[in-house]
Amino acid sequence: MDSKLKGLRAGMGDPRSPLQGLRLNPRSSLPLHAQAEQSLRELLSRPAHGPGTLLPDEVSLANAMGVSRNTLRAAIARLVSEGKLDRKAGVGTRVLEPKVHSGVGAWQSFSREMESKGVKVETYSVSARTLPAPPEVARRLHVDEGTEVLCLDRIRGWEDQPVVRFRSYLHKRLRLKVDDNFSQPLYELIRSRCGVIADQSEDALSAIAADRRLARALRVRAGAPLLQRTRTVYDTRQQPIEYAVVHYRGDRFELNLTLRHP
Repeated sequence: MDSKLKGLRAGMGDPRSPLQGLRLNPRSSLPLHAQAEQSLRELLSRPAHGPGTLLPDEVSLANAMGVSRNTLRAAIARLVSEGKLDRKAGVGTRVLEPKVHSGVGAWQSFSREMESKGVKVETYSVSARTLPAPPEVARRLHVDEGTEVLCLDRIRGWEDQPVVRFRSYLHKRLRLKVDDNFSQPLYELIRSRCGVIADQSEDALSAIAADRRLARALRVRAGAPLLQRTRTVYDTRQQPIEYAVVHYRGDRFELNLTLRHP
């Protein structure tokens, strides 16, 4: 074995090594590229890798994690797309200053986003059932009309008042069951239970008047203004995993969008 590589691997066992603790678990249900992404995020949290610093070279990182360079590059590409890293040929991979997320960008956990604003979210009802995919759901999830999907309904809010109704249609390949624990953040459940990472979403916003069903669920009068948000969520392979229709009470919720010049 090359003496330089021997020295690198010896250094990985040294608790003082900057690459200590990055080795992945090949028996985990989480794909290696997703584990590599988690390890990179943990590495970025260390003081030695603050904004402006360069990450170790790809060979060193791949050996420390025990993965191929292609797997490592997939994880790096994810963080580059988020604006956390910048790659330049002949220079390396540099850590960037963190960006501020807007209210639209922070979509992965409604409860955690609200908690960051000092609002404690409560869940008033959760129900799950399987049903044949309606035409729009089938189109969004890229399945045949009538294919069985899991439909998840959640009513959430705060201060004893319902504020938002989430209806999610989940792709059958996730293999979620109606009796799974949907009290936790949905994308965290999908990640831990299915080994699938929610990577990006396409959202559309519109204003509607509450019909009787929504009015009853959100405790508003029929015809009250609601903000409707439709969302298709994709995994890291650009495959759809969820189509959601979300309704917010106009008198209790405000969606903010911050735009910044690049």
